Amino acid sequence: MSIFSVNKLTILGRTGKDPDLLGSGVVAFSVALDDSYIDKSGTKIEKTEWVKCVAFGKIAELCGKYLHKGDKVYCEGKLQTRKWDDKDGNKRYSTEMVVLHVIFLESRRSESSDAPRQDDDADPPF
Repeated sequence: MSIFSVNKLTILGRTGKDPDLLGSGVVAFSVALDDSYIDKSGTKIEKTEWVKCVAFGKIAELCGKYLHKGDKVYCEGKLQTRKWDDKDGNKRYSTEMVVLHVIFLESRRSESSDAPRQDDDADPPF
């Protein structure tokens, strides 16, 4: 019996705020994924799922430079859970998406009109 697994995430949504610079070549940002449905009573229910994202290297530089709060973005990557002990010795966990490919879908503002439409490593979503 062979074991096979795939760790791949694909999301398309809007950034919740400007990316946070976490260190040299590392940025973090969140992406809102909106969903809606009609419940049994006919009421439209809207909900938002938030995905924590982290990017490294060239992709981090591009995200830090060109992503802004509310921008639409397409990301591909993998799921990662980090574990650490907080200052009180409690175990903490954080699950996030490690962004490996990104496509900026927002039309650029005047201050960043030279922004690329996608990074050099990105594959189109189609």
